[in-house]
Amino acid sequence: MRTIATLKKGERAIIKEFSVDVVPLKLLEMGCLPGNEVALVQTAPFQDPLYLNINGSYLAIRKETAAQIEIEIIL
Repeated sequence: MRTIATLKKGERAIIKEFSVDVVPLKLLEMGCLPGNEVALVQTAPFQDPLYLNINGSYLAIRKETAAQIEIEIIL
C-alpha cells in the first residue's frame, strides 16, 4: 500500500482513500480529498513535515498523518 509518506520528491499521485478520523478537518477543507492530485514538493531536514502540492494548494503535513492517506501513483 502506497501512502503520501512514501512519495519521492517530484512524484505525483491521486489520493485514493483514508479514514476521516485520522485526517484533520483543516486538510479536508484545503482539498486533501479522494480523487485529488498530490505531489511531493519538498521534505524538511528530518523528513517531517512533508511539503505538498494538492490541486494547486501548497501545504505541509506531518509524516504520521501522511502515512494514513492511501495513493495511486501517476506515471
